Amino acid sequence: MRILGIDPGTASTGWGIIEIDNAKLKNPEFKLIAYNVIKTEANSYMPKRLEKIYKEIKYLINRYKPHKMALESLFFFKNQRTVMSVSQSRGVVMLAAQRCNLDIIEQAPLQVKSSICQNGRADKKELQNSVKNILKLKEVPKPDDAADALAGAICYAKNIMGIINVSKKSKIIKKNELLRSKLRSIPSGKFLSNHSSP
Repeated sequence: MRILGIDPGTASTGWGIIEIDNAKLKNPEFKLIAYNVIKTEANSYMPKRLEKIYKEIKYLINRYKPHKMALESLFFFKNQRTVMSVSQSRGVVMLAAQRCNLDIIEQAPLQVKSSICQNGRADKKELQNSVKNILKLKEVPKPDDAADALAGAICYAKNIMGIINVSKKSKIIKKNELLRSKLRSIPSGKFLSNHSSP
């Protein structure tokens, strides 16, 4: 499965693509495909900036053909202008994914940090080092927005594996329970019928 992680923003939208091997869910391998940022000029016309983000995201989807998109959800911002710009970026990213029929999964920063670092209050440096270690890279991915996007992709991949493993365990439990119920329903004499003395 190939996952595209997105860290939205109008000045810089981070993106990162990873791949996980569905056949190795018990001992998964995370493979880095590509990562970078989409930059727009700070003083340029906002609709033009959003158009660039939209086109670049569509290009990435068509080029790398991910199966899912992991998108960072909105969280509390003290600066209302930041809220507006991130919201606008998220909007065009979601539109690009929808136009390409790509499923979107939204994840809060706290959720990503908890999954990657086992600490919802982890700082950026800790998160980036965790991304580097999980992907077995020599250096921390740069820029920061790209590392954040990769963290989102890894978080979703880990959640997917958890859901699959839980599903497998529940199926095994159900099979065992069904077997036990069948055994309980068989009269005890049945087990001895072929070997009992006359």
